[in-house]
Amino acid sequence: MKLPVSTEWVLHCATTLAQLEPGASASAAQLARYYDLPAAYLAKQLQALVRAGVLTATTGPRGGFRLARPTAEITLLQIVEAVDGTSPPYECREIRQRGQGALPPEDCHNTCVLAARMARAHEAWRRSLAEVSLADIISELPPSAPARTRLRLTGSA
Repeated sequence: MKLPVSTEWVLHCATTLAQLEPGASASAAQLARYYDLPAAYLAKQLQALVRAGVLTATTGPRGGFRLARPTAEITLLQIVEAVDGTSPPYECREIRQRGQGALPPEDCHNTCVLAARMARAHEAWRRSLAEVSLADIISELPPSAPARTRLRLTGSA
């Protein structure tokens, strides 16, 4: 499975916002500069996180994005699905019933074994992401990371 590059962006941006002081926010422009990303496209991805209830956004000169919930309540799965959707990556088109090797219809009443295995793998992937919160990610960062992030992103430690 290959996810779009924007998935990496939003995972990193959410982790960055999680390192800010409670109630603090960062603009899309600040985050774009921090990671050297295109601001307009990043802003669209961040808006997807707002629509999903992962982030909140405020407007104005001191506006920006911040987490909508505590870090322990935001999972990697919620972030990924906010920008990539919930559709499974594998779609069985029942080619086992086509061409020279076509199986008779009576042999195809059950789900294709390959489709079933791919669905199981997708569910295992989703479960593993659902088990990891932003709080878990923050706890794995070096202790100096949050202060460094705040200093470089907002100019205050």
